[in-house]
Amino acid sequence: MTHDLIIIGAGPGGYETAMAAASAGNKVALIERDRLGGTCLNRGCIPTKALCRSAEMAVSMREAGDFGIGLSTSEINIDYRAIAGRKDAVVAQLREGVAELLKGVEVISGEARFVSTCGVEVNGDIHTAPRIIIATGSRPALLPIPGAELAMTSDDFLALETLPNSVAIIGAGVIGLEFASILNAFGVDVTVIEYCKEILPPFDAEVAKRLRMSLKCRGINILTDTQVTEVSPGMTVKCLAKGKEKTVEAEAVLMAVGRRPVIPDGLVELGVKLNRGAVVVNDSMEVEWESGNDPEGGTIYAIGDVNGRCMLAHAASAQGEIVLGHKRNLDVIPSAVFTMPECAMVGLTEEQCKAQGLDFCINKSTFRANGKAVAMGETDGMVKIISETSTGRLLGCHICGPHAADLVTEAALAMSSSLTVEAIAGTIHAHPTLSETVRNALMY
Repeated sequence: MTHDLIIIGAGPGGYETAMAAASAGNKVALIERDRLGGTCLNRGCIPTKALCRSAEMAVSMREAGDFGIGLSTSEINIDYRAIAGRKDAVVAQLREGVAELLKGVEVISGEARFVSTCGVEVNGDIHTAPRIIIATGSRPALLPIPGAELAMTSDDFLALETLPNSVAIIGAGVIGLEFASILNAFGVDVTVIEYCKEILPPFDAEVAKRLRMSLKCRGINILTDTQVTEVSPGMTVKCLAKGKEKTVEAEAVLMAVGRRPVIPDGLVELGVKLNRGAVVVNDSMEVEWESGNDPEGGTIYAIGDVNGRCMLAHAASAQGEIVLGHKRNLDVIPSAVFTMPECAMVGLTEEQCKAQGLDFCINKSTFRANGKAVAMGETDGMVKIISETSTGRLLGCHICGPHAADLVTEAALAMSSSLTVEAIAGTIHAHPTLSETVRNALMY
């Protein structure tokens, strides 16, 4: 069977690229071995955000008295089976929506195996196209330590219908902290163990510290600069903290130490170049080959987690747009952590600016000085904007506070459009809104 384009993997990068290519008149085949939507929709972004919303509701109900709202009982009832049911319903609804949008695409259910640079085998059938896009995503990684198999992954945790009373989370990155925030809101005793000196290693250290203090105030125990050495039966996590042995006991252990790319069968045999398990690509997202192994035939691309450049759903979608011929600035990709409070960033951190020897200045504002935040009762957090001293060019924006994930988009737009901080400061922002915190960082 011949197509104009074959896409392997129906996550956001895969299905959005498929829809765009089909709408442009291409005959597109989209191959998926599991469910439409990939990790993001089924076991990642969407189900966790559904849980985040339930967690926010739980916290709001506990704090209702601060707003003059009385509850009939002293404690709220957390029905996690119902919460998990709502999560599954949200996922199912969105998955049906994806299927509806893909009506102009030939969706093939099965595992794809490369037989050439222009052909794959699925369910015994050979499908060919001059262009093939790999969008196979990633799976949870495990530490190479004794007892790692005893720990649950994020996939396992999302499948639970009841919660343990206590959880030890290995890893204080995005996944680990989101689960920590959710579980804490549901009354679970949470301990987070992080190897690095600060949580959220890719984020600005000052903002990460701000979030760490906020999470600790909510009752989450966080151990940094701590190396996990073993998970033993009975759910005991053995660690080394500053040379001293330490143990953390819990009913369950969640390992959230990142993800590793999923490489389609047959690709390595063709001679594709890998770097730390990820497919190496050029700036056009074309895969690169080991020296002397450049095969003739079609062109293969790799987008999203499988190429290891940026493991975010919206990065995968943007890379797919590049394959289709659109220009996208991959140096400006915002990222967010849906904890309570939220954290978000785009651009360079203060540490990166120092390492690059840039001449920069920093402007800050706090949410406690924002009228909308005070009215909401969510004053914990700050906005930190980094700009080039000589030109005013925006270098980075880092936010910890309510709706940080939404607010950072303004800075991302300014950066991708090569605007200066004056463009933000000179733009009238509605009052009272949280967006004023971004402008106020540059005004006073």
